[in-house]
Amino acid sequence: MKRDYYEILGVSRTATKEEIKRAYRKLARQYHPDINKSPDAEEKFKEINEAYEVLSDDQKRAAYDRFGHAGAQGMGGFGPDIGIDIGDIFAEFFGFGSASRRARRQSPMKGADLRARITIDFEEAIRGTRKKVVIERMELCPECGGTGAAPGSQPVRCSQCGGSGEVRSVRQSIFGQVVMSNTCPACGGEGEVVASPCSRCHGQKRVRVQRTLEVNIPAGIEDGMRIRLSGEGEHGLRGGPPGNLYVDVHVRPHEYFRRDGDDILLDVEINVAQAALGDEIEVPTVDGPATLRIPAGTQTGATFRLRGYGAPNVHNPALRGDQVVRVFVVVPTDLTPEQRRLFEELAKTLGKEVIPQGRKGFFDKLRDALGM
Repeated sequence: MKRDYYEILGVSRTATKEEIKRAYRKLARQYHPDINKSPDAEEKFKEINEAYEVLSDDQKRAAYDRFGHAGAQGMGGFGPDIGIDIGDIFAEFFGFGSASRRARRQSPMKGADLRARITIDFEEAIRGTRKKVVIERMELCPECGGTGAAPGSQPVRCSQCGGSGEVRSVRQSIFGQVVMSNTCPACGGEGEVVASPCSRCHGQKRVRVQRTLEVNIPAGIEDGMRIRLSGEGEHGLRGGPPGNLYVDVHVRPHEYFRRDGDDILLDVEINVAQAALGDEIEVPTVDGPATLRIPAGTQTGATFRLRGYGAPNVHNPALRGDQVVRVFVVVPTDLTPEQRRLFEELAKTLGKEVIPQGRKGFFDKLRDALGM
């Protein structure tokens, strides 16, 4: 049994699209197979992506909320995607529905969608890039043009079904004799057969081809996002449109930069003198070194923002996030004799009083304010 999509992402059924997106980003980073080496990481990552794909789409989410997993797979109503053909049910018992089934079998068929994966560096994700991806897909046979027949010949009408794509048989049931319509075994429901198959595709109409495609990676893309290349999936049959190619993007972790949406996070260390007296330090950014002013009396864990030094918004590149710098005050562990002497002189001026740090209640703070 598949798990509930809301449970997978750890959100409520009333969660907003932004809450779903945040939950997905957190879990995708946690269970990405390139980061998480546990045996079940890849399976969990796929499960997370499947849940997000449904819950981030308003129509799929509505179908899922109403019909569960069946609804998410196109089984939410008595339409062409239901998966259980009502015509087939009537045909099984009463012989009805054969015309509609035959029309579907002989109508244009859309090509299958394909998936691919690209790995890029952190800086490439920030600035955008172009990458090549190699895929294998089914394409119409260039030798026969997708007819399946050898050059100079054409498919002929199936003699067993007379071109209908179905054969009929009579069965005895509790209602008496029932006429049954089944897919013709000779032509597979196509209504025609290939007498002289194409030497390249052997009558299958399509051949497997390897293609190298160039993918445009937009600036600001995040790890786990997906790019759609319309029409680059497998070719359809009987004049049907091709499918799409979906490229999943993985961003390699950076040595010291991290992402939080459009903000870039960086941790730096400063010494006690810089923290006490203040300083101007140089910090790395994706745009090169930048100057950051550290005010006097800075405590460890303090954060500072470099406006506009973050990542471009993937949907609006004109907007950029910030770089958030968190500082850590490092206490020296190996002092020179001169440094020790200076610290000892400083210690004499600071005293040795220990001030316990506890939480005061409202009335304690009130008494302090009134001098009680």
